[in-house]
Amino acid sequence: MSTSELRIRVGHSPDADDAFMFYALAKGKIDTGRYRFEHELVDIETLNRRALDGELELTAVSLHAYAYLNDIYTLCSCGASMGDRYGPMVVARRSMTLGELAGAETAVPGLRTTAFLALRLCLGIDFRRVVVPFDRILDAVAEGEYQGRRVDAGLIIHEGQLTYADQRLQLIVDTGKWWYEQTGLPLPLGVNAIRRDLGAEAIGDVHRLLRESIGYGLKHREEALDYAMSFSRGLERSKADQFVDMYVNRWTLDFGPVGRRAVARLLAEGHAAGVIPRLVVPEFVE
Repeated sequence: MSTSELRIRVGHSPDADDAFMFYALAKGKIDTGRYRFEHELVDIETLNRRALDGELELTAVSLHAYAYLNDIYTLCSCGASMGDRYGPMVVARRSMTLGELAGAETAVPGLRTTAFLALRLCLGIDFRRVVVPFDRILDAVAEGEYQGRRVDAGLIIHEGQLTYADQRLQLIVDTGKWWYEQTGLPLPLGVNAIRRDLGAEAIGDVHRLLRESIGYGLKHREEALDYAMSFSRGLERSKADQFVDMYVNRWTLDFGPVGRRAVARLLAEGHAAGVIPRLVVPEFVE
């Protein structure tokens, strides 16, 4: 291997689960050799847009977004956020049926998020929506509007799945639970992807280091959780720990055969429903 230093720009969300996953890389807990990792923390929809231009060498993206950039990036077989019988939720100020929800104004965190794809599949039709930053959705639902637009319901991701009841909102549907009932599979949400033009050697090395970082966090849980707490947006430690456990677990170390089937199935269902324009067969780093 060449001894010249190689910069790897890493994009991930400023959330407790991603911070936990990247802790060892961010804080120099593992030997990265000639690779110098630079971390850029932005929301997932921004990462989805930036990935279309191949800006970052290693980036978190929504699985839905991967369908539009698989010619630029290949999927890591580690680093996934999987909803195992849970996932993005729709909440509202009052109870409503799925039929009522289809006609409501729903705040969504982005049109290329997997949350949007999952809800689109769940409802079976293109529904009325307004794009709202993920960390403003709960307030928008509670207040009934966002920047002058009516908001009847909200599609929530990240820690909002644990805190929506604090604002007296009601759960309408859990898309991860719905997906499992339909398919018997977990719902693949966020993934990590490596830019193809790095070449086979660098792709293999970066993938190995990402897996080592995830493994370090799982083996040094309290230490990694201490770091993740600064990204937990006010969650008490027990809830932050619960949230990390939801999305950094055995699925995160490796998709495995079931996880890979889930990825292929979701992409295929999205294409069949007309949400994803072409059928994408996922390619994983081995």
